[in-house]
Amino acid sequence: MIVDSHVYCFTAPDSAAGHASGAAHLDLWQRQYALHHQPAFRVRDRQPGDSHLLLDPTPEDPWRLARNRNFRVDRKCQRLIWTVAGEDYTKQQLPPNVLEFGPDALIAEMDHAGVDAALIHADATLTKDTAYLAACVAAYPERLRAMAPIDEAWVPENPDRAIAQAVAAIQEHRLHALKIIPAYAYQQTRSRSFNEPSWRPFWDAVVTLGVPVFFTLGARPGVADPRQGFVDEVWELRRLLDRHPTLRASVTHGYPWRDFIEGDRLVVPPGFWAPFHDTALSLEVGFPYRIGDRFEYPYRECRPVLEAMVTHLGPSRLLWGSDQPFQNRFCTYRQSRDYLEKHRVDVFSPADLALVMGGNVARLMGFTPLPTS
Repeated sequence: MIVDSHVYCFTAPDSAAGHASGAAHLDLWQRQYALHHQPAFRVRDRQPGDSHLLLDPTPEDPWRLARNRNFRVDRKCQRLIWTVAGEDYTKQQLPPNVLEFGPDALIAEMDHAGVDAALIHADATLTKDTAYLAACVAAYPERLRAMAPIDEAWVPENPDRAIAQAVAAIQEHRLHALKIIPAYAYQQTRSRSFNEPSWRPFWDAVVTLGVPVFFTLGARPGVADPRQGFVDEVWELRRLLDRHPTLRASVTHGYPWRDFIEGDRLVVPPGFWAPFHDTALSLEVGFPYRIGDRFEYPYRECRPVLEAMVTHLGPSRLLWGSDQPFQNRFCTYRQSRDYLEKHRVDVFSPADLALVMGGNVARLMGFTPLPTS
């Protein structure tokens, strides 16, 4: 059974999508486009642009948006654009021709690539509409599961509200997991750790829900080296799990692989795997959507890291994820399977590969094999 542990469904960037308004939703996209590594270019002649001009930072608010860029949806070309000095610019964080991606489009991609089931991830930039995610699952209940978005800024400042949001997502909307992106709290509040005392009422409540929690981690605030900053955040997660040993957790996206590129290879210092030792913490296996612009398919440079994953975590804690539809910027959905299944067969035994490509997340999320005729 092939199960993708990381896909998305979302409505257009200027739809409300659970936010106060379409404009509020589009603000998050503007911040994403300002910071994402995909290159910006001028629409007129495809010359390089600077997406950081979408921000107007201050010492108090380094993520403040520039309000004079007319950041907007271009439905004619199915992309997001903005204007600087009379010139329009764009980039493809969203894949070409994708402004929204619903469950029907997802299932069509899965059918074409031979993927049996998938776990829909949550991110406020894409959607924070829990009812919409529940409807996606209801459309294909045998094949889809979904995690619920949490307003991370509420957790340290209004934990009761965040707890009520989590409880409603799991018990009323019948979603299957929670998603936590600490960076949203760090950007909007004074919180600098999801292990701070202000977060503890939330974690105490989450444990009682009995569902997995998926973490998208960045660099810990104030750490100059982004590699060390990421590992510091994993250590924070390790400490959380030590305090709540029944909490099932996974780190999405794998490591921030772009920060570990040295010349023509990926290099992860051995000590950077330490927070995963002697835990049940899972890690996503996904390379194309993060480094597909730096290395060519079938990503031979990933082999040493895959071997290290097997050594330090074991195959039973690795979850294949594609980031669908975002991997389409660099490779097809089928290729996001093939680089592991056809080109790394000597890294995993057949039984271990079956775990990585679906067995582990199927067990975690309660998928059962599809009926056959």
